[in-house]
Amino acid sequence: MRGALVFLIVFVVFLVATLGYSEIPPGKALYHLLGIPETDYPVLGVPATLLVEAIFNGVIYGVIAWLVFTIVMKSREK
Repeated sequence: MRGALVFLIVFVVFLVATLGYSEIPPGKALYHLLGIPETDYPVLGVPATLLVEAIFNGVIYGVIAWLVFTIVMKSREK
């Protein structure tokens, strides 16, 4: 349960950070790697391309933080 909270906190932090500064890697690189054309179509007031990049960053960094948290907690149990 704590791992899920770690993931959600990091996801939200990187989602908001990417919405503020869109050059945080690897979201932009992954978006271009998919070959999807960029669009300024607003979704909830945010350009769709930027929102997808922010979600990519949130998920990737959230998984990394969850994995590190899980490894640290497993090593502390021993």
